[in-house]
Amino acid sequence: TGAPPYGDLANMLRSTKPDLLDIITPSETHLDFIRIALSERVPRIICQKPFCRNLEEAREAVRLCDEAGIDIAIHENFRFQPWYRAMKRAIKEGAIGNLQQITFRLRTGDGQGPRAYLDRQPYFQEMPRFLVHETAVHWIDTFCFLMGTPDWVMVDLRRLNPVIAGEDAAYILLGYTDGRRALFDGNRLLDHAAENHRKTFGECLVEGIDGTLELTGDGAVSLRRFGEQDKAIILEANEWPGFGGDCVHALQSHVAAALQGKGQIENPARDYLRILEIVEAVYRSAESGERIEVSDG
Repeated sequence: TGAPPYGDLANMLRSTKPDLLDIITPSETHLDFIRIALSERVPRIICQKPFCRNLEEAREAVRLCDEAGIDIAIHENFRFQPWYRAMKRAIKEGAIGNLQQITFRLRTGDGQGPRAYLDRQPYFQEMPRFLVHETAVHWIDTFCFLMGTPDWVMVDLRRLNPVIAGEDAAYILLGYTDGRRALFDGNRLLDHAAENHRKTFGECLVEGIDGTLELTGDGAVSLRRFGEQDKAIILEANEWPGFGGDCVHALQSHVAAALQGKGQIENPARDYLRILEIVEAVYRSAESGERIEVSDG
């Protein structure tokens, strides 16, 4: 990028005096880095997910920012991927009628063998909470974006690769009292039909009374009307310039625009605590083998 490197966050902030800091380091650094940013009077902060190491730290980070009067948003960028934005528009426009179910099949294909994750993110091997805390949280947030906050969760977690510490496969069922359901079916040892498994990370169905939206591994979204065989493409596959349909740029642009008075931030940290409460409910369900009410999370 041509930007100068720094080995110390406080020194970087004093030297550059940024209008906005995006914290993209691992979760164990988040609370300390937020404290440093507040001490250096950074006016606005974005923080990467997973937001802090646990719910307690995340609540403390929100409290500190509230006391300082500093806006903090969560860098939860999957909901900004173009295919989920297209699906959200189709749902709002009534293309599939009353939404009934969402199913996402995560199939990254990067979790096999003793070298799993070592070439890209080696710390994955040592995380005691892995697939849900680090990965599935993206889709918990995306399901809430598309469907609203669930009322309960039921979970089955598995560790298939013995070289890692945490879970790498999961069924996560989110339930709604009106009968709707969202299912995350994740397995990092298996793959899906895509040249780049990190474009969509898997495949998705969004099903309603009047039709079905389908996301394929190339990033295309199609609409099939109920009772019909043919599918209409509502989002063409494309070679977006950045990761995941250029969702990082889309999120940062959204936050920057909101901070200039152009709309509201979708994912402020205070609201994102609800996502972390759902994650905690997921792990409680895995430990107990029972359905957990999210309201008790």
